[in-house]
Amino acid sequence: MPTDWNELIEFTPQQYKEMFQRAVRANQVLTTDAEPEVGPTPKELVWTRNKTKLYRYISDSPKKHKIPLLLVYALINKPYVLDLTKGGSLVEYLVNRGFDVYLLDWGEPGYEDRNMKLDDYIMDYIPRAVRKVLRKSNVDEVSILGYCMGGTMTSIFAALHPELPIRNLIFMTSPFDFENTGSYGAMLDERYFNIDKVVDTLGVIPPEMIDFGNKMINPMATNYGPFISLYERADNENFIKSFKLLQKWLNDGIQFPGEAYRQWIRDFYQNNKLIKGEMVIRGKKVNLENIKANVLNLAGKNDLIAQPHQVEALMNAISSEDKEFKCLPVGHTSITFGSQAVKITYPTIADWLEERSNE
Repeated sequence: MPTDWNELIEFTPQQYKEMFQRAVRANQVLTTDAEPEVGPTPKELVWTRNKTKLYRYISDSPKKHKIPLLLVYALINKPYVLDLTKGGSLVEYLVNRGFDVYLLDWGEPGYEDRNMKLDDYIMDYIPRAVRKVLRKSNVDEVSILGYCMGGTMTSIFAALHPELPIRNLIFMTSPFDFENTGSYGAMLDERYFNIDKVVDTLGVIPPEMIDFGNKMINPMATNYGPFISLYERADNENFIKSFKLLQKWLNDGIQFPGEAYRQWIRDFYQNNKLIKGEMVIRGKKVNLENIKANVLNLAGKNDLIAQPHQVEALMNAISSEDKEFKCLPVGHTSITFGSQAVKITYPTIADWLEERSNE
C-alpha cells in the first residue's frame, strides 16, 4: 500500500485476475453452493417431552468411562454447533475418547409455547432428562456440560436439585454475574428496553431479533468481518468449509418462548438476581452454595457475550471443593468450533472429565 494516498494504486494483470477469481468464488459460496451437512455423529432418540428431545450418541467403540455426560444447550440457536462436522465436533471428540454422551435438544418452540418459563425447563425438563440418562446408562451418577445460557440454567437446576446425583459440572462460556455486561447491558437497560411491551406484543421472540442484538455488540466485525474474510480467503477450501458451516448455524435460529425471555432479560440482565442470591424459580430461592459437585468453569478471553468476569463469578458462590476456572484464548463460538477448539477446548474438557468419570 502507498504511503502517499495521492499515488495511484496499480495492480498487475495477474493481481486483477486473482481478485476477480476470489470475488467470483465468494459470490458462489453465498449464492449457489449447497448447504453443508451437520450433526454427523450417529445418535438415537431416547426420550421426548413437548418439542424437547434427548439423544444418546452411538459408537462402535467401547465406553471407557462409567459416568455418562449430558450436554445442555441454550434456548437460542440449535445445539448442533456441538456436532458441526467430522473433525470439528466436541461430541465426536468426547465419544471417541470413550464417553457415554447425551444431548438435550430443546427443539423449535412455536407460538403455542409462548408461556413456557425458565421454571418449566429447569424444574421439569432437565430433571427428567437426568433421570432418563441414569436409567438408560444404568449408573448412579451423571456429569453435565452446559454451554452458554444452558450452563446458567444448569447451575440453577443443580442448586435446586441437590438430591440428584451430579458428580461433575462443566460450564462453557456461561454468564452468572450480569452487573457489568458492556454493550448488552446498555441495550437491555430497563430505562430504554421495555421487556413487557416486547413480550406482550410478540409472544415469542424471533431469532432475527436475538441475532441483531448479538451483532450490535461489535457491529462492524460481526456484520461485515466474515464476508471480508470470505473474499480474502476465497481460494482456501478449508476456510470456506468452516465459513459455510458456521454461517448455516448462525442463520438457523429458533424462536425464544416469550415468558422465558422475559425472565432472562429482567431477572438476569436488568436485576442480576442469580449471583445476588435473589433468584426464585417456582417458589424456591436459588442458592448457588448448594452446588457441591466437581466443577470446571470455562471462559473465553475474547468472548463479548459472556465476558470472563461474568463467568468467573460462579467460583466464589459455590461450595465445591474440586473446582477450577480456566480462561481460554477463544471467543463465545470459537470455544466449541474451529482450530482453537480442537486444539485446546476439547482436550481440556476430556482430560478433566476423564479423571472424574470412573469409580
